[in-house]
Amino acid sequence: MSETAKLKTHRHDAIRELVASTPVTNQDELRRKLRRRGFAVTQATLSRDFHELHIFKGPAGYALPNSNGNGAAAEEEDDDTPPSVQEVIDSFGLRAIQAMNQIIIRTVMGGAQPVAASLDYEGWDEVAGTLAGDDTVLVICTDARRAAEVLARLRAMLES
Repeated sequence: MSETAKLKTHRHDAIRELVASTPVTNQDELRRKLRRRGFAVTQATLSRDFHELHIFKGPAGYALPNSNGNGAAAEEEDDDTPPSVQEVIDSFGLRAIQAMNQIIIRTVMGGAQPVAASLDYEGWDEVAGTLAGDDTVLVICTDARRAAEVLARLRAMLES
């Protein structure tokens, strides 16, 4: 096993242990806890780790899929629905702006796809469709007034 693979395995073990043993409500908090254990990770790396470990954010914070996390997993495990727009925005969203009938959402690197997918899944009437890159989502609305409504809703989520 390469040194990089060993480091990743140790980091994943530390993430599992932290999420299972202590409440973790946001990725920044987990990054700080990992740093104290000797793992300096970027937001993008942590997001990839969450994806690989199938860690999700529930009402009480992040949890492991096998119910070994701060109480949220048992409640979420029976629910096969993807995370809500609010949960995905909490994890990946940075800011949003309006350009006529479109909204541009900036996310952490690698966060655009989950944000776009959550918007598509929820099926907001004002949203005609989404396009996602690595860190940018283009939300196309039916008109400028509806885009303003979507922007207000997204900004409320980003500020919460």
